[in-house]
Amino acid sequence: MKFILGKKIAMSQKFNATGQVIPVTIIKAGPCFISQIKNNDKDGYQALQLSFENKNKLNKPQNGHLKNMAPARYLREFKLDSEKVEFQKGQEITVAIFSPGEKVNVIANSKGKGFQGVVKRHGFAGAPKTHGNKDQLRHGGSIGAQRPQRVLKNKKMAGRMGNNQVTVKNLEIVEIDDKNNLLYLKGAVPGSRNALVKIIAPGEMKLTEASKLAKQVKQEEIKNEQSLTTEIPSVIATENKGNKVVEQK
Repeated sequence: MKFILGKKIAMSQKFNATGQVIPVTIIKAGPCFISQIKNNDKDGYQALQLSFENKNKLNKPQNGHLKNMAPARYLREFKLDSEKVEFQKGQEITVAIFSPGEKVNVIANSKGKGFQGVVKRHGFAGAPKTHGNKDQLRHGGSIGAQRPQRVLKNKKMAGRMGNNQVTVKNLEIVEIDDKNNLLYLKGAVPGSRNALVKIIAPGEMKLTEASKLAKQVKQEEIKNEQSLTTEIPSVIATENKGNKVVEQK
């Protein structure tokens, strides 16, 4: 199974070879890094935890969890089906694991619409507009008989609408932009702009060894190293004279 975290950017359109317009959703997917590997012996299940996007400040537990890694804004888990876990902490996951034409499943939270009535929330037809009906047009009406004297579970009534986890299956990858880490998916994706999305596809996820980017030190340590280098004066001037190179310290 292949998976990655991304952020919904916007909707646009692409033209195929025959000139047909294809509606697409642009998603900035990755780069993600493996921040934790869970196994059956220690955790009772097998999963990979991915980190996505950088964050300026973290609390102490998050700093300890992401030791020797960049501070991450999002951490999400993906369960593994295979028994063998051949991944390493710090490995980088990019859009290169996917290919154009591949079908993926996208999981995200839908847009929140607040408190809504039964007509918008459940599609009720409403009451007749005439014959003495004054202010009952969009009301829910009767909710049950005399007994039991309570509201039954799963009764279609007014309430909060949206902001639920939605899964859209079999979305086709139209185009992949490796340089900018962009995925162009055919069709619509749930959620508003900048919403966090999970992208899952069947197949084997082949990764390289833990990259240098995955092992990047925290911003504070980088600043300390830069300050140390500035304190050590070392100036080397080179002058080319034919094939000879003269160095002056």
